[in-house]
Amino acid sequence: MSKPTVAIIGKPNVGKSTFFNYLVGERRAIVEDTPGVTRDRIYGETNWRGKKFTIIDTGGIEEKSEDVIASQMRMQAEIAIELADVILFITDIQTGVTSVDKEIALMLKKAKKEIILVCNKVDDYKKFQSDLYEFYNLGLGEPHAISSANAQGIGDVLDAVYEHLPKDDEDENDEDKIKVAVIGKPNVGKSSLINKILGENRLIVSNIAGTTRDAIDSEFENSHGKYIFIDTAGLRRHSKVDEKIEKYSVLRTSLAIERADVCILMIDANEGVTEQDAKIAGEAHESGKAVIIAINKWDEYEKENGTLEQYTKDVYNKLSYLSYAPIVFISAKTGQRVDKIFDMINEVSNNNAMRIPTSNLNELLAEAIAMVQPPTDKGRRLKIYYMTQVSTKPPTFAVFVNSKKLFHFSYQRYLVNKLRQEYGFNGTPIRMLAREKKDEDDE
Repeated sequence: MSKPTVAIIGKPNVGKSTFFNYLVGERRAIVEDTPGVTRDRIYGETNWRGKKFTIIDTGGIEEKSEDVIASQMRMQAEIAIELADVILFITDIQTGVTSVDKEIALMLKKAKKEIILVCNKVDDYKKFQSDLYEFYNLGLGEPHAISSANAQGIGDVLDAVYEHLPKDDEDENDEDKIKVAVIGKPNVGKSSLINKILGENRLIVSNIAGTTRDAIDSEFENSHGKYIFIDTAGLRRHSKVDEKIEKYSVLRTSLAIERADVCILMIDANEGVTEQDAKIAGEAHESGKAVIIAINKWDEYEKENGTLEQYTKDVYNKLSYLSYAPIVFISAKTGQRVDKIFDMINEVSNNNAMRIPTSNLNELLAEAIAMVQPPTDKGRRLKIYYMTQVSTKPPTFAVFVNSKKLFHFSYQRYLVNKLRQEYGFNGTPIRMLAREKKDEDDE
């Protein structure tokens, strides 16, 4: 059910982020010739030979240190190793095998995962060919020579990744199923909601094979449709460090959001929106996912006239960037209003994948411009030529203008609101991109 995960591991400044950026096709990791720039894991998705997998870029592993950032980077890399199906161990041919490389190799052997050894910065294979033999001493098999900066040798590495990916019984026909991640901080009732939904014992519950991730994907089918529920609830494993448990949970949530079509953000009615809720909500929003806000334990909350309306207003005040997300007040424990969630899932998923014909968009654009003239700056007026939808999930629109600088955020928001008025787009973020198109009459 889940896409396999590949972690990129290595000491700082060996080119991990450059390699990652090449694989995901965009500059998502910061690339800088300074050790320790990539301090947090960064996630992306790629595919090779028709097989999709998730890539985790990590901060470099350094020798044991009292430095807080270095120790955090080390911990995050260790977590990524725990989650990975395949590990790419990136080394630097130009520095040779270091004590840190040996330490990492020892740690990877203990992990008992599929490991691919990569020697980066081999810009001239003939020049560095003899230096490759030193890396056999790490005991991790044959080193793959690459230059991530020049995109040399990467295909061979990806072939090796492909061969080591788990040969599970992953259902390749998941396109007709809506993937739903139930997200939120610990103890808000995520497991209770999934258990309530799955309580009819008409579905397949299966652990993801071959990992220590402990995430569970559950298939469910009813009169509303076919679904895969991704459980991001608390850990079911032992750990020596409380902080590590928390970081592990955060990583699982991030990966679940990345895989999902729809995120159900669960909030404890008695606690209201907390800072942790806002962080999780922000990640779902930034990932462009359809979102439903479920206020759980509503049966326990003391109510009076106007309570629901005021509570709704408070949620949107604290999560203003999720003003498009519908709210449902539920009790996962009793099942109150849980049945309403399926219609909401279907609606927001369809809206997230909605595509509008260009002709319709430009009729709406002309009407919007007639109602509110584009802004001017220092005597120069913004001209908007046309708009077209360039992608879905989330719906993303390119607007061709004479000047990006003149296309202020306020007018972009006005156009987004017009799109919502006309087409709904309930439950999904909308992206708007400015594209400059020179006009001969525009000086």
